[in-house]
Amino acid sequence: MSVDRVMFAFVIVLALTLNVGFVVGDIDNPAHHDAMELFLALVVSLIATVMKFGDRSPLGSTMLATSLVADVQLLGAAALWGYFSTQGAVLTGGQMATVVSFAAGAMVANVVSVVLLIIETANLRR
Repeated sequence: MSVDRVMFAFVIVLALTLNVGFVVGDIDNPAHHDAMELFLALVVSLIATVMKFGDRSPLGSTMLATSLVADVQLLGAAALWGYFSTQGAVLTGGQMATVVSFAAGAMVANVVSVVLLIIETANLRR
């Protein structure tokens, strides 16, 4: 068992679970979505992207692409949340739905990344 592969898989799955944790809830209810969870999802996603730069597997470039998409989506969600927060104390339902929609896009990219990781792991020869 390779410690590097374990850490690689751990960070990829953690990025997905944090992203799912943020997205779950009523899409337009700000009480169901925590800013800290979005921040952690973004940080772990960025870490996963950096780790994927060293991946030389056949699916490595596709995994890197999915991670970059997740980063862009999460950065967009965080930027929108910051922008909307400057306009008022509490986000409206429509504003929160926009933020969560961006995060949901990142979640789709993270799901694809985990599926690719599973495919790659299943194809490994001992």
